[in-house]
Amino acid sequence: MPNSKISRRATETQAGRKWLPPTGVLGELVAAATERARVRAGDKAALENDCASLDAAPPFDTALRTGNVAVIAEVKRSSPSKGAINTSLAVGEQCRAYATGGAAAISVLTEPTRFGGSLEDLSLAQRSCGLPLLRKDFIVDEVQLLEARLAGASAVLLIVRALEPSRLRDLHRAARKHGLSALVEVRNEGELERALAIGASIIGVNNRNLETLEMDDAAQRVLPLIPRTCIGVAESGYRSADQVERAAGAGADAVLIGSELSAAVSPLQLMQSLIGIRRSENARKN
Repeated sequence: MPNSKISRRATETQAGRKWLPPTGVLGELVAAATERARVRAGDKAALENDCASLDAAPPFDTALRTGNVAVIAEVKRSSPSKGAINTSLAVGEQCRAYATGGAAAISVLTEPTRFGGSLEDLSLAQRSCGLPLLRKDFIVDEVQLLEARLAGASAVLLIVRALEPSRLRDLHRAARKHGLSALVEVRNEGELERALAIGASIIGVNNRNLETLEMDDAAQRVLPLIPRTCIGVAESGYRSADQVERAAGAGADAVLIGSELSAAVSPLQLMQSLIGIRRSENARKN
């Protein structure tokens, strides 16, 4: 059950407010993802059949439960907020550098229109290293979960703001059914309440508003409210060890770092500078 502090805050911020479809950039990305999923809908039965014979993927949650703040290193060619980041990025080489540098897991952007990614990038990452992989995309349909599983993912991203509550619940259940963990992304106390209500155990807090692309300090505000039984992940805007330490102070078990690592001249050296930061045992008291 959600704790009373979260419930009070959620009531204050969500009273009388029902879920509405996302607007702005997030709305555009969700619409494009919905169309791609519609095109693949006829392949669902074949995808399910192919997934049935797969071995279990490396556990995503276990990789993030360490004494130090785990780093989820991201493969990202471009983004709506930054434009081109590293359009010539070699996925296999990048993933090997991340693994050698101490990454706990790897996030792979597969969204093609604004992030320059693909499912082939996910497959290349799976062939390049043995770390758990997160498919980072705008997941709106079960067929995308099956695609992720076949391409080697251990986990998928589910964005609370992007999904009507019943769809969020159904996709979270379906992810588990198909052997995938779900990183459930929130930005405020009301969205955290929704994530906890569906039983999310890995909760990311995104400092970037995906509708407006503006940045704020959401992780510092929301991470302390995440129950200690869950894994808390700080997302967006992290570039240095000092910033990882700040996230740790707010209660982060893991930090997802994308643009800085993807653009780095030496992703190995930058990766090595970001690991070894101790988690705070007292930041989340609930």
